[in-house]
Amino acid sequence: MTTVLIVDDEPQILRALQINLHAHGYTVVPAHNGTTALAAAQTQAIDVVVLDLGLPDMDGLDVIAGLRGWTEVPIIVLSARHGSHDKVEALDAGADDYVTKPFGLDELLARLRAATRRSGTQTAEPRVETAEFTVDLANKQVFRGGAPVRMTPTEWSLLELLVRNPGRLVSQQQLLTEVWGPAYAKETHYLRVYMAQLRRKLEHDPAAPVHLLTEAGMGYRFAP
Repeated sequence: MTTVLIVDDEPQILRALQINLHAHGYTVVPAHNGTTALAAAQTQAIDVVVLDLGLPDMDGLDVIAGLRGWTEVPIIVLSARHGSHDKVEALDAGADDYVTKPFGLDELLARLRAATRRSGTQTAEPRVETAEFTVDLANKQVFRGGAPVRMTPTEWSLLELLVRNPGRLVSQQQLLTEVWGPAYAKETHYLRVYMAQLRRKLEHDPAAPVHLLTEAGMGYRFAP
């Protein structure tokens, strides 16, 4: 059975979707806010997410970002926001589809079927642990010795890209392009500076790193 995580703070909609989707053969996991949704996605096998953007504790775009930190599960936005700007923002953030409220059940069922057909869901572990530190990809946090490590946005983006490719060489050009942008594809000194900062924060011996490795002249590699 396909498992659907439904994220909506309106009890009537949540209840109606639970009843109707269950009647059509889906297993439904309900969540009334973003925090509950992210926790559910980490602890249960979810096949598709139906997400409202207007949540009480965080914007739905933040939920999309949290999920996309570690999983490619299909996300269908179900929102009362009708503006084209809202749709573009959600799709750019990583949503796969966008349905506006009010909606027809037949349309939503068709979009669920399409999303699950297209899905080649690739899910990484939401928490990556090493002997020195832990990276929580879903919540964008890093811990060392149980204590949170403060990361700048650039440091986090660099670390996340490496951690999401464990054991693989990530080229200098890919890192520079994805973290800083295409205009910085040759600024290799940026990588040296920021990798040194990450090693100081995370490695036991920054001068002899065992997790954040340099492949001279080519790029960097994360060794779990």
